[in-house]
Amino acid sequence: MRPSDWLPLLGDIADRADEIALAFFGTRRLRVEQKPDASPVTEADRAIETMARELVRKRQPALGMLGEEQGAVAGATGTRLIIDPIDGTRNFVRGIPVFATLLAIETDGEVVAGLASAPALRARWRAARGAGAFRDARRLRVSEVRALDEALLFHGNLGLKEGGPPPGFARLVGRVGHTRGFGDFYQHMLVAEGAGDGAIDPVMHPWDVAALQVIVEEAGGRATGLGGERSIYTGSLVTSNGALHEAMLDTLSRATEGVA
Repeated sequence: MRPSDWLPLLGDIADRADEIALAFFGTRRLRVEQKPDASPVTEADRAIETMARELVRKRQPALGMLGEEQGAVAGATGTRLIIDPIDGTRNFVRGIPVFATLLAIETDGEVVAGLASAPALRARWRAARGAGAFRDARRLRVSEVRALDEALLFHGNLGLKEGGPPPGFARLVGRVGHTRGFGDFYQHMLVAEGAGDGAIDPVMHPWDVAALQVIVEEAGGRATGLGGERSIYTGSLVTSNGALHEAMLDTLSRATEGVA
């Protein structure tokens, strides 16, 4: 299949996921539990992933699966669906509308299609390799900012319970023009839209990264780990418009505060 041929399946899963998420969002009946890593999980997370797996079994039974809540299931081919049923669960639980279902197709280790659907924001981003990235019907393109002192930098959670800020973060903040702390999927989609120039998430999992990587790259940007590796398995995510990427990584990698 061509990468773009997967987008209808991802869209159908997202349509159903949006309905489930909005049925629970902002209600007092939402049940929240704590996972072993101290992150929250809700019945909405579980219901969305269960729905996605059932739909895949009906539509594409040879497809493997990797999900945040139910783990990995091997498929008959080298292709699998990667799902984060609700990215931004803490936001979801607290009634903050910045959350999304993240869906991606990985073939032989390469993410070939991805979709992020944020129903409370009424926004959906999608991309397929070689076909561009879009927010709804609008094609996306990263910004053209080329100097750190003119850049708008986004960052995710920097609290101690999620690892704290990465080494070099304070130096990078001291070099960029502006910062905002949107976090989760949203900051990286803003980079893809050209609304910001770079974003950092120091702690990430493959299901957090997969859809975002292909969308940012198809918009003309770059997506790597903190060490510069282009992989969804590095445990972190740095996205940028591409022009600023090496300067961001270099600043983050400096071992001693105050190094110019």
